[in-house]
Amino acid sequence: MKDIIELQMWQVAVAYIFIVILLFIVRTRGIPREKEILVASLRMTLQLVLTGYILAYIFTNSHPLYTLLAISVMEAFAIYNIYKRVKTPLSPRLREIIAVSMVTGTLASLFYFLLVVVRISPWYDPRYVITIAGMLIGNSMTGISLGVSRLVDSIRIQQHLVEAALMLGATPGAASKQIVNASFDAAILPTINSMVGMGIVFLPGMMTGQILSGVSPLTAIEYQIAIMLGILGSVALTVVMFVQLGYKTFFNEECQLELQ
Repeated sequence: MKDIIELQMWQVAVAYIFIVILLFIVRTRGIPREKEILVASLRMTLQLVLTGYILAYIFTNSHPLYTLLAISVMEAFAIYNIYKRVKTPLSPRLREIIAVSMVTGTLASLFYFLLVVVRISPWYDPRYVITIAGMLIGNSMTGISLGVSRLVDSIRIQQHLVEAALMLGATPGAASKQIVNASFDAAILPTINSMVGMGIVFLPGMMTGQILSGVSPLTAIEYQIAIMLGILGSVALTVVMFVQLGYKTFFNEECQLELQ
């Protein structure tokens, strides 16, 4: 394994020239995005620096409670982020289903991946658990966000079609089947597209990081293939749980459509 080229502070600072270039472009073209760019850059820097110190401490002082606490924080932040991303109002019941789907789907996929595929020991090894959990939870968060937006918007837009189907005797499941399927498709499509271009159009971050740290490209590819399959499974499981439970929140006990 070759020695890693460690970046000095001034080298990291030089990379911020790309932010300056972006600010120059949006300013000259009259695009009002300066504030968002600066806030995003500052948040990214602070969050990553803080995360780096926290991970260094957890990796040095490995303990099951630290690992579980880190996963809990990631799950809570992901669920909060989904609530913030969706612009339309969400009912309390729908919020519960989002949280249950995220936690159940990602944890089931995570522990299957760690204990059956990678077979880590001990089970709480933070070097594996936290890093892989971040990828599964992050991609599942994006998938559910897309699924929630599509489901809520489609039911509101196609309200008359759903009600017409109910009047003709269809069950809530049958009346909203196409909406549910379209929501699942919209949520899973970015992950599938990412898999199609992987290795040719771009090299994924995990694989790139491993290669830069001196790991053999063949070993990096093995991990990347496994983690992409884990991500696909996690996104699919969380989204299918959400859409199958979520559409029912729009119907009352008399199988009538209720939009809040």
